[in-house]
Amino acid sequence: MGRRSGVLEFAVLGLLHDAPMHGYELRKRLNILLGTFRALSYGTLYPCLKSLVAQGFLVEDNPDVEYVPATALNGKRSKIVYRLSPEGKQRFEELLADSGPDAWEDEHFGVHFAFFGQTDRAVRMRVLEGRRGRLEERLERMRNSLARARERFDDYTVELQRHGLESVEREVRWLNELIETERSNRTGRAGGPATGGNSTAVPHKTSDGRGQETGSSDPSGPPYDRPGRSAQER
Repeated sequence: MGRRSGVLEFAVLGLLHDAPMHGYELRKRLNILLGTFRALSYGTLYPCLKSLVAQGFLVEDNPDVEYVPATALNGKRSKIVYRLSPEGKQRFEELLADSGPDAWEDEHFGVHFAFFGQTDRAVRMRVLEGRRGRLEERLERMRNSLARARERFDDYTVELQRHGLESVEREVRWLNELIETERSNRTGRAGGPATGGNSTAVPHKTSDGRGQETGSSDPSGPPYDRPGRSAQER
């Protein structure tokens, strides 16, 4: 299974674990969850749903209610409601327990974090520590790259690289806070982190490796979205 399809499968199973829903509602919820990374089209979602049905992870229900899908040009069709099968619930639990290297990558980490409220504390710790280690490796490469850039590129290119470096530094500080919270036993299996935020949101902000940030820019959000310290403060 490809990395992108694996992220979508995990997100679909996780959302349907809460409650059954039809494709239109599921797409809206997925765009909230995955919108940090990409907009989700019906052309991406429905093949994934059909695949999960074929694997026995989802069951299709066809109630009598009819509606006009957002993409339909004419006519009506029955609303299909998707729900998890027992095998689908087991598959979601398996994905939820995965704390290996894939869970530390940008896209996978965001979705894993969105379901941290349903994740065992030991798994949360492994994912957070693995993510921090991955970003610390990235920081080392970015610092070396920035040092070389000062000698080879103009001020604007250097500033762009510095901006990306600072965004990763902010995420590392945020991860340190979360790890300390977990170690202090201030959060439980069903609770959110002491630093605040909604467990169904994708909260982290990071660099794409080219000095460009991804993630929410809402200044009213949790601490990890607040601007980092200035160069003078550091």
